[in-house]
Amino acid sequence: MKIKNILIAVLAVVFATGCNGQNKNNAETRHDTSLNEQTSNTGNMKKSIVIFFSHAGDNYSVGIIDTGNTKIVADYISEITGADQFEIVTHKYDGMAYMPLIELAKKEAAAGELPPYEGTAPNLSGYDTVFIGGPVWWGTYPQVMFTLFKDINLDGKTVIPFTTHEGSGLANCVGDVKKAFPKANVQKGFSIYGHEVRTGKAKLEKWLKSL
Repeated sequence: MKIKNILIAVLAVVFATGCNGQNKNNAETRHDTSLNEQTSNTGNMKKSIVIFFSHAGDNYSVGIIDTGNTKIVADYISEITGADQFEIVTHKYDGMAYMPLIELAKKEAAAGELPPYEGTAPNLSGYDTVFIGGPVWWGTYPQVMFTLFKDINLDGKTVIPFTTHEGSGLANCVGDVKKAFPKANVQKGFSIYGHEVRTGKAKLEKWLKSL
């Protein structure tokens, strides 16, 4: 009788141990699956980037500034959305007073000139949404931006133009972006006065929420 009781007790321990091991393995499997799903979801998250040109120095209405109007807007977008940034940089306009700069911009636009920019074009393969921004010079973006446009591919991406201006609004910028990237999904865009950008974050937030 005692031997029978001992055998039953041993079998119970073995059975319990096996169940616990199986439950542990199932829990680990569920945990690993959850991690894989999280990793997969993270990998599929949409990424955005702000591509912009901004002119510091002498600007209409705001005078001489250390940070360009468009740079401030780009920083707002990155702060609110987490978007990366690529700033189009050229030293061609450094130190120029406003009126000579505008005359130069007029000549560049008339001639279709494509001034060089610093560095290399960004790799945009990992981005779904691309914000494109700049000041309005003679009805469109500064010509150096069109230089970069020839070096990037936005096929299939959502493209959101924005401008800083002192009365031109979006001007021809949205149409010119559509011409440069006919296979992109170009949105209607956003414009803000240059003299408003330093106090206009709420206006930008409202626009971004509407997208």
